[in-house]
Amino acid sequence: MERHAGKNLSGRQKFGNEKASGFDSRKEARRYQELKLLERAGKITDLKCQVKFELIPAQYEDGKCIERAATYYADFVYTEGRQLVVEDVKSEITRKQKDYILKRKLMLWVHHIRIRET
Repeated sequence: MERHAGKNLSGRQKFGNEKASGFDSRKEARRYQELKLLERAGKITDLKCQVKFELIPAQYEDGKCIERAATYYADFVYTEGRQLVVEDVKSEITRKQKDYILKRKLMLWVHHIRIRET
């Protein structure tokens, strides 16, 4: 599982969260275990971690990329009933960050998906 979000250049976690079992926080690792149990019980299916969504495509000029694509990585994606669920484990502080709020709005606008925050 590739982990990338939330790290600064020094390799430390952005908000001082302690990595746990390959996840960016203990809270995220706990949620993964809960989702695995739900999947085993048949309550959810197709559980995936760190799913990439393109929000704005890359911009090109004269065949040269002048702006990279804007992307969002969901912590978890799964199917519940017949509904696709995109879930992100966020603290109260992170939920109020402007970049996350913008990505949440773009997910709704571009993909018609409302992020479930836990």
